[in-house]
Amino acid sequence: MAFELPDLPYAHDALSEFGMSKETLEFHHDLHHKAYVDNGNKLIEGTEWANKSLEEIIVGTYQAGSVAQNGIFNNASQHWNHVQFWEMMGPGGNNMPSELSSALNENFGSVDKFKEDFCAAGAGQFGAGWCWLVKDKDGSLKLQNRKWCEPTMLRSNCVIRLRRVGAFVLH
Repeated sequence: MAFELPDLPYAHDALSEFGMSKETLEFHHDLHHKAYVDNGNKLIEGTEWANKSLEEIIVGTYQAGSVAQNGIFNNASQHWNHVQFWEMMGPGGNNMPSELSSALNENFGSVDKFKEDFCAAGAGQFGAGWCWLVKDKDGSLKLQNRKWCEPTMLRSNCVIRLRRVGAFVLH
């Protein structure tokens, strides 16, 4: 199955009020993310991965652990990470669902403490990587930093449960 660049689920200028300009989204989605899709498609063409799902490619190339699979893994993982990234944001932010607010209060002490911890975790990431809010199998919310492109799906105890809750200002 070929990688496909999804359309943004909102206009390129929809997050301007949160500091993500139209130009930033055009560059990051239309060029940067698209490069992972295009490179990934080139790398899987004619291989055992060509007809696999994105998740099968990520898990399979990660488990293979060979240098030959690194390019496929990196592009597939960054594609997956970016799809999650776009889906978790949306216009009309600062309308945090009460269920999320309650969970953040329970797990971090307050929404403000979560924002503080999230910003610190992201800023403290050495080199390239991602910082995710994840829900553990025990139901607790945690921050998880992933180095470079490794997606959270490779950690069996963590799953992302949030989908398009709207952007909200972290600082």
